[in-house]
Amino acid sequence: MRIDADATELVLVRHGETDMNRELRFQGQVNVGLNAVGHEQARRLAARLAGERADAVYFSDLLRAMQTAEPIAGRLALKPVAERGLREQAFGRVDGMRVEEIQREHPQAWERWLRFEEDFAMPEGESTRAFHARVMEAVQRVAAAHPRQTIVVVTHGGVLDMVYRTARSLGLNGPRQSEIPNAGLNRIRVRGGSFEILRWADTEHLADLPPQPVYDQRRLAR
Repeated sequence: MRIDADATELVLVRHGETDMNRELRFQGQVNVGLNAVGHEQARRLAARLAGERADAVYFSDLLRAMQTAEPIAGRLALKPVAERGLREQAFGRVDGMRVEEIQREHPQAWERWLRFEEDFAMPEGESTRAFHARVMEAVQRVAAAHPRQTIVVVTHGGVLDMVYRTARSLGLNGPRQSEIPNAGLNRIRVRGGSFEILRWADTEHLADLPPQPVYDQRRLAR
């Protein structure tokens, strides 16, 4: 698919699976790599995108995003570019922890977290409002650097949530309202300051792989 003459198309990819995803940990900015399933997901992403035209590949500088981006960039014959602004939300002292560990060691923070308020941050972490500002600045900067081109961006679930909320004009309070699977493809069109979702949570290339672990914020909030 080619883009409108005055727009940039972003192919947004969530990194492949990690062991922390499988364990439903708050992964945040812990710098872990893909597990065996994640590497296979990355290989399939690369095969899925091999026949498409793309002009650049950007990735969050965390290892799991880099390992997902490398096979894609290789198939597209492009040099991937690291972008720190595309990192996952920082959860501070609870980065890497399971829910039950947070409930035990930081009970007040966990109760606040369940309200999903935009100005709340885990201890020493990043609020949703600050995270959104960082993410959208990075995404807009990448899009502006490539007018009328197609760019592959490999990033994280939280980053994609911020993009989805922006495109749908949703607020920053409340749990996620979209599916964001590991190694899913999401296509958006950026024109000026507006975002249009073309396709979301496309996982056709993963159809016969094991079911993914699902961290459903909506269930936590009940």
